[in-house]
Amino acid sequence: MVGLTAIPALQAQSIPDPDQTSQGDVSVTIYQNGQSLVQDIRQLNIQSGRSRIEFPDVSAQIRPQTLSFAAANTGIIEQNFDFDLLTPGALMEKAIGQTVTLVRTNPATGQETRERAKILSTAGGVVIQIGNRIEVLRDDGLPVRAVFDRVPPNLRARPTLSVTLESSRSGTRPASIRYLTPGLGWTADYVALYNEQDGSIDMQGWVTLTNTTGTTFHNANTMLVAGNPNGGGRNNNRNMVRAGTQSSGREQVGDFYLYPIDARTTIANRQTKQVSFMDVQGVKADKVYRRTVGWLSNDRNPVNVSSEIAFSSSREGGLGDALPAGTVRFYQRDSQGTPQFIGENTIGHTPMGSELSLRTGDAFDVLIQAEVEKREVLTTSEWTKTARYIVYKDGEETRRIEEERPDRYWQTTMRYTITNAKSEAVDVDLVQAGLDRGWWSRDYRIVSEDGPGEQLNADRRKWVVPVPANGKREFRVTYATRY
Repeated sequence: MVGLTAIPALQAQSIPDPDQTSQGDVSVTIYQNGQSLVQDIRQLNIQSGRSRIEFPDVSAQIRPQTLSFAAANTGIIEQNFDFDLLTPGALMEKAIGQTVTLVRTNPATGQETRERAKILSTAGGVVIQIGNRIEVLRDDGLPVRAVFDRVPPNLRARPTLSVTLESSRSGTRPASIRYLTPGLGWTADYVALYNEQDGSIDMQGWVTLTNTTGTTFHNANTMLVAGNPNGGGRNNNRNMVRAGTQSSGREQVGDFYLYPIDARTTIANRQTKQVSFMDVQGVKADKVYRRTVGWLSNDRNPVNVSSEIAFSSSREGGLGDALPAGTVRFYQRDSQGTPQFIGENTIGHTPMGSELSLRTGDAFDVLIQAEVEKREVLTTSEWTKTARYIVYKDGEETRRIEEERPDRYWQTTMRYTITNAKSEAVDVDLVQAGLDRGWWSRDYRIVSEDGPGEQLNADRRKWVVPVPANGKREFRVTYATRY
């Protein structure tokens, strides 16, 4: 199948300069659920009575049903959105049945020849009629261009919204349009430089803006909204240790935080732009080694613990801000002072005062092997009647059944072997999970433990186990359970 090699050239109308715009005072509010609110105030000369006004340079993905129009002494009667944009393919399709001028250039001599041709079809290629012959524009590399007499009236160089108005007076006045559109988005990215000696991080926050609306928004007053309006995804706070209770000084609308961009900015179509919104030094931070062990785990081989960096978004911790959902990337300086990437993780929308612990990777030198060292059955000396049944047949009692079975308990000793190949001692957060098997099992007991533990909830218990430098530690816990 041949390809379209014709290059349309306009004679009667030129394509507007992409750096020019018909937009007025533009404000853009960008949400994190794929929607954005665009507000555009333009100075328009509106005639008295009924007239038609065009708004070029709106989003090519505008949701027309969300449009709101406002101008003094004016009402809207009808609106139309023309999204059939001017492209070589669309121009050729709209020219079916029309006559254009084909300009061919001889590659050897550079001489041009011109012929009038009628466009017959563009299905799978361009079929034309020149005089009494039918030709197909072949993809043979020869320079051919099509010159059109005019631009079809239903093709637009830019996405255009047209409205029919009824005005009680004539004159120039501000007219505003407001609409929702997909295609504008933002994400938060954080760069954290970790100083292990000082136990702190320096954190920069960046907003990354993307625009795929098909339209550039010029010199826009930009507002970012952090939160999940109806239709957005659920917030993922799996890295939050404890939710904060402090109020941020940022402005809120409803339950959403507002992050305004300080200066007006142009958000170009098909562009990614980064803008700084946070730069905080000396936030308190700690390195945490952690592993969560499943119930009755028997590791065949030692398992690397996770390496995490824990910090707080509280005012006292030095950060003092609510954090929009995004990705935190950690760096640490090497012996030459050069920052090196050490890992990344994501956070959900985080209230101020929250405690976070973000896994950056596996610790190379610290490992844990969990094993069931001993497990035995414990039975009580008394029998407990657990069920009584009466059997009826034809409405009469035929027999009574009483089942008796002993209470049975299990005593399990878990041995956790922790090795440390580092030249300094480390503390390891050891968490035993899987203790809660249901409401009938929550009477388990800790018979003995090699160090004091903290009960996180009915399912998990945590110990902070110190491990010497270049050494190992065996840590044992004995549980009495009903399972």
